[in-house]
Amino acid sequence: MTLKTIVLTCLAMAAFAANSIFCRFALGETAMDAGAFTLIRLVSGAIVLGILTGRKAFTPPAMENGKPWIMPLMLALYALFFSHAYVNLGAGTGALILFGAVQATMILAGVMAGERPGLVRVLGMATAILGLVDLVFPGLSAPSPLGAFLMTLAGISWGIYSLLGKQTHDPVAATAFNFIWAVPLVLAPVFFSSDFSLAKYSLFRG
Repeated sequence: MTLKTIVLTCLAMAAFAANSIFCRFALGETAMDAGAFTLIRLVSGAIVLGILTGRKAFTPPAMENGKPWIMPLMLALYALFFSHAYVNLGAGTGALILFGAVQATMILAGVMAGERPGLVRVLGMATAILGLVDLVFPGLSAPSPLGAFLMTLAGISWGIYSLLGKQTHDPVAATAFNFIWAVPLVLAPVFFSSDFSLAKYSLFRG
């Protein structure tokens, strides 16, 4: 493992944790419901990534399995489940469940594909999970069953999304494509299952 890989992995994990904290802050203050929050997150990402990648953002990315449309679906499911789960979960509890579900999904997929993780890798993953449990354990309480279930689904969706992401040849353009097409996928769930209203939030008021 190179130094670059280690640094990028640490940055990714820090962003991963910050994502949970910021999401919990937003939803914990009940400034908006989970559906509106999800839509704003995806639209914001789509705009920024679309600007960065231009026309490539609207072209399905080249993938080894030839099924690029699964990625926007997994991103949309992750975003929806993640936001709705954090309505009922604390940041530490949610992060723990999400982390476990993502790792379990990716490890299971690897085993099904014929991979056999060595002892060092197994011990490393076990140490990481136990370390995370020890870190958040003092503040843990019995989680909401619904929140835990939704966060598990979010983790599974993100695990699948990550596995598919390894098959793309242009990660930035592929991510832009995924965000752009995840937006219409969440529109119906947001408008029909939440109290979302454009007029309700000052962000949209004239």
